[in-house]
Amino acid sequence: MKRAADWVREEIRALTAYHVAPAAGLVKLDAMENPYPLPPDVAEELGRHLATVAVNRYPDPGAPALKSALREAMGIPAGRGILLGNGSDEILQVIAVALARPGATMLALEPSFAMYRMSAATAGMGYAGVSLSPDFAIDLPATLEAIGRLRPALTWIAYPNNPTGNLFRREDVLAILEAAPGLVVVDEAYYAFSSGATFLGEVGRHPNLVLVRTVSKLGLAGLRLGLAVGPEDWLAEFDKVRLPYNVNVLSAAAATFLLGRRGLLEAQTAAIVKDRACLEAGIDAIAGVRRFPSAANFVLVRVPDGPAAFEALKARGILVRNFHGSHPLLAHCLRLTVGTPDENARLLEALTRAAG
Repeated sequence: MKRAADWVREEIRALTAYHVAPAAGLVKLDAMENPYPLPPDVAEELGRHLATVAVNRYPDPGAPALKSALREAMGIPAGRGILLGNGSDEILQVIAVALARPGATMLALEPSFAMYRMSAATAGMGYAGVSLSPDFAIDLPATLEAIGRLRPALTWIAYPNNPTGNLFRREDVLAILEAAPGLVVVDEAYYAFSSGATFLGEVGRHPNLVLVRTVSKLGLAGLRLGLAVGPEDWLAEFDKVRLPYNVNVLSAAAATFLLGRRGLLEAQTAAIVKDRACLEAGIDAIAGVRRFPSAANFVLVRVPDGPAAFEALKARGILVRNFHGSHPLLAHCLRLTVGTPDENARLLEALTRAAG
């Protein structure tokens, strides 16, 4: 009776841990990271700045300087509350734990971010997925029916959606928001690449809307910093679940410093959007490959044989994400992160051979 299997909850034992594929020696295009490093002079200045941080002290739990930098960089109005997380993944977990009352259900559109379902399981919350349409649009009648039947405590909407990359119709999201009896969280992890598409202006107008963002896609993935923006009554409850000192002093100092250089981050984002357009044009010229529209920093494609193409790309030194087998709508689909122009050129050459 001293084995883990005798004591760990069955729903946890049934899970598979989030897998990060080894990427040593490969062109890493599987995790939607910004491919552009900091310029050397900025990196050196950042190093000098971090050398002054008092690592012997706990972080300031209020993080006023960091929150101010986030407000400025993301255009968050002063009247909207901010809750910080160790990456947006922690925000997901905090929200699920706070709402996991007995019998509560989480609702999510599928296919979407795998951590929604995982956060429900780890929090002990029920989970229900509603399939998107074959073109990855929201099936609004099916979604509204599920909301009416299940009365979910929490509904997740990724905007743009991951791994499909598309933006849902704004009217459909607002219809879900009006129909949902509980909290609706719009996950805008990829907002920077979506040409200004956001629900930030709706926060505060709807008592059950919370927005989640991250700095990861802006080129700061290693800092592990996410945030929730929403009404103070919701964030005050989530703050009770948040672990103390969850954002470390080095991450807070680095993020504050780099968000103050918004022009650099915006220039890199603009380059990625331009690189995405070039990558999409190249994909469209490959016979047998179907590309889906993207408002993110990645592109979803369907190839004749997804697993074979994935292995062929890997054999040529390129790591992408294979979604074949994860959901019926993603049959033979690969997700390609937008890399540098050189990386994208290598990807297109390898994909042409792999799809042939």
